[in-house]
Amino acid sequence: MKLVSYTRDGATRHGYVSDEAAGTVAELGDGDLAGLVQAGAGTDAAWRPGEVAGTHRLADLAVRAPIARPTKVLAVAANYQDHVAEGGGKPLDKSTLAPRLFLKPGTSVADPGADIVLPAISTQVDWEAELVVVVGRGGRDIPVEKALDHVAGYAVGNDVSARSVDYGYPRETSSPAVGYFDWLAGKWPDGFAPYGPYLVTADEVPDPQDLGVQLEVNGTLRQNGSTAGMIFTVAELVAFASRLMTLESTDIIMTGTPAGVGQASGNYLAAGDEMTVRIAGLGTLTNRVV
Repeated sequence: MKLVSYTRDGATRHGYVSDEAAGTVAELGDGDLAGLVQAGAGTDAAWRPGEVAGTHRLADLAVRAPIARPTKVLAVAANYQDHVAEGGGKPLDKSTLAPRLFLKPGTSVADPGADIVLPAISTQVDWEAELVVVVGRGGRDIPVEKALDHVAGYAVGNDVSARSVDYGYPRETSSPAVGYFDWLAGKWPDGFAPYGPYLVTADEVPDPQDLGVQLEVNGTLRQNGSTAGMIFTVAELVAFASRLMTLESTDIIMTGTPAGVGQASGNYLAAGDEMTVRIAGLGTLTNRVV
């Protein structure tokens, strides 16, 4: 089932795509999808919607991020071998590694169709097409074999990244810590985590490791990969994250990007560019750069 948050008559509401061919949405209530996810929607394959409060044409609605303010926005660095290789790295042996998790602020979340503003701190802003995992049932120390039971659903995401950051004051450039925080700060600007347009419930995605991932910039294909290329699977990421912190309902996890980022070729985003991310079965996410 494709769940969707949107604005109608000046208020945020939510529903599900009742007829994809006709482009219609059955409205379920006010607010975004946070309440449904917290109530367990998507964690049970037998879940069915509640009372419908009208039907609307999706084309007439302003689609929003499924959950406007996730409890946490987790992201994963270097989780595809081909992306590591294009950056000059050697193949990673996952048996000797742990997933490389980091946090993005809630203010980085952006709606489908929202303009992504180029920040003044960088002239090297890049794209990263990513599968987004929405946590339905929280927990701590979740076993890998139970991890997918905690997933409410999936969405299309873009971990927009500033590859170099100018803080505007002198820095000790020889320090590894400076380089690390320079990289990390490039993940934090407003709007740098657009995702949507739907939250596709987990029962509709039998294997999250078998999804095609593509990204175009101005109609030119830049990324063309598959979640099969992940170093750490969705289940392994959920389990590992729950060892570090308590996962909560409405947390989201951006799971890494395949090869084809702009940094590898020296192509960066400019005002007027349009990024389009597609993940098989999950929809299309488009954002314009301004």
